[in-house]
Parts: sequence; structure tokens; C-alpha cells
Amino acid sequence: MANSPNIRVAIIGLGFGAEFIPIYQSYPGAEIAAICRRSTKELDECGDRWKIQKRYTRFEEVLNDPEIDAVHINSPIQDHAPQSIAALKAGKHVACTVPMATSVEDCRAIVEAQRASGKVYMMMETVVYSREYLFVKDLYDKGELGRIQFLRGSHQQDMEGWPGYWEGLPPMHYATHCVSPCLAILGKHAEHVVCHGSGRIDEKLIPKYGSPFAIESATFKIRDSDVCAEVTRSLFDTARQYRESFDAYGSKKSFEWQQVDGEEPVIHTRGLAEPEIPKRVPVPDFAHLLPEPIQRFTTKGVYDADDEQHLSFTQGGGHGGSHPHLVHAWLSAIRGERPALPDAETSANWTMVGLLAHESAMAGGEKKVIPTF
Repeated sequence: MANSPNIRVAIIGLGFGAEFIPIYQSYPGAEIAAICRRSTKELDECGDRWKIQKRYTRFEEVLNDPEIDAVHINSPIQDHAPQSIAALKAGKHVACTVPMATSVEDCRAIVEAQRASGKVYMMMETVVYSREYLFVKDLYDKGELGRIQFLRGSHQQDMEGWPGYWEGLPPMHYATHCVSPCLAILGKHAEHVVCHGSGRIDEKLIPKYGSPFAIESATFKIRDSDVCAEVTRSLFDTARQYRESFDAYGSKKSFEWQQVDGEEPVIHTRGLAEPEIPKRVPVPDFAHLLPEPIQRFTTKGVYDADDEQHLSFTQGGGHGGSHPHLVHAWLSAIRGERPALPDAETSANWTMVGLLAHESAMAGGEKKVIPTF
């Protein structure tokens, strides 16, 4: 990198985005070069707290700064695609919170922009770096699950009181948290999807996106595989404690995510006496996979007080310790040490499962083929 041995990162959006600042500041070979937020007051509060000198209120100013190598985008979801495309065209590496985009056309445009730029794009999907997923993937890689027969994901959340752009959002437009583990574990993409909507949200929420469903439930075929997966999403008017979950059913063992926060997940082992088949198991932490200076961030947030933490962090139980793993994966990809996971094509596939699932639900369960770019 010109003028600096470090990867110089700008954080865009400082609500959820601020959760990552001290991780980058502690990461060997990286630095927070700038922060960006529309509100000058909140921008300065964050900059003063974390001692960051360079502060921008306009995204375009970040892109025009030659001393910034990479941008980590944490903006509202409607900004993800235009900001990602602009950053790639400006020659910046891009990390972007989920989902990649809100249309198939924008997913394609990001993939094309990434290829043209030669820069790294990575969607910062938390679940595939959570300790629960890493535990299941480790069991699968060791052969303990045997042949995977079926996969299931569920992400249910009450988003009442969140910023207005969330109100009435089609549940499957924000589906990557349950789609991604079902595809990542096999390292394959989804081929086609069928989805049905169920129930009805408050009438005043419907007009914004034209989506009436309280719950959307989809099944999708995994390409070059005999495995099918099922995912369920809800955002409004459905009584359920926050839950991100992932179940993997294998020929030897199966893993089922805990039903209630605070419980342990269950491993079912084939061939045992019926009462002995299920067993609750503790999930280990995977901090040992990380550089030592950021290992502590798998078990605590970046803030000391609970009331300072972003709602997505507290509702999501800290996202399974995933944040430092995401930072490490993205920066390692920028350094050329390993491919981004998910890269642009994979991010598009994971996102389009949800986008096309919603189209399927609106069309009464019509099968939708997921395009390849």
C-alpha cells in the first residue's frame, strides 16, 4: 500500500459500524484511517471517543481520499449497492454489511464492478463466522456428521421500533443470516427457490414495500448437490424471541440450534438407544483462529455499557463472536492470503435466494431460478 504498510480502512456508518472500530485498531497491519457519518454531531462524538482524526460527512469525500485503501459499509440497506459500486469503481476494497443489495440487477452490477476493479468485495455475513456455525462446520469437515441430508435456517426478529426504512420490509429481503450457513457448509450455491408467504402484518406497514406477509418460508435446491434447504423469516407481528438458527441433518449425527437463548444446542447421534440419541453440547469459542490482539472480541462487544451497544448486537447475542473473524477474513483476502468468504459471486447468490424467494411468495409459490453471473 502506498505511503503506509497498513491497510487503511474507512468505516461508513457509525451505528452498528462502530462495533468494529476497536477491532481494526487492534488488528496488526490495519488502521482506521477515517470515519463517515451524515450527522456531524454523532460523527465527532465517535471520532473523539476513538481518537480518529479524519472525519467525513459525505461518502464521496471518502472515495476521493487517496490515503484510504478500503471501506467497510454499514449504511442503511438501500445504500449498500450504490455505495459498493461507487467504492469499487474508485479502486477501494469493499466490505459491506448484509444484504448485498435489494435487487437482482444490483447484485449483478456489484459482481461486474468487482471483476472490473480487481479489488476485494466481501459481504460481512455474521452467521458463517459465528461460533455455532464454526462448530458445525468443524464437525462436518472431520466427518462426524457423515453425509449431509438436509439443512434448515431460521431468522426471526421483532423489528418494531427500528429505523423507518425497515418498516414493512419483505422478510426474505433480509434472509442471508439463515440462507448463508446452509450454502457455506457445502461450499455451493443455490440453484432455484420456492417460497410461500403466511399471515399478514399490520395494514399500515404494507404500502411501503407492498409486502403483506408476516412470515415467508422457502425451500431451495443446492446446485451440484442432492441436498435441499429450508429457511424461515419473520420481522413484524409474530411473537418470537430473537433467533438466528441453523440445523444440519447428517447420516451419522445431526445438529439442532437451541430453541431459546441461553440453552445449549443438541447433537443427535444415530445408532444409540432412543433416550440417548439427543445430547446438549457446549459450543466452544474459536478465538484461537484469530491474531492474538483481536481474540478478546469474540466474547465481548466493543463497548463497556449494555446501553451503548447497537440493538442488532444485543438482540443477536453478539452475533456469535463473529465480528473479529469477519475483520480477519476480509483483511486476509485483501492481503491475498485467502479468498474472500463470501466473495462477490457468493454474496450475490446468498442475497438473491431471499430476493427471489420473496418474488416467489408474491407469485403464489412459483419456482424462481437463481441467475449466475
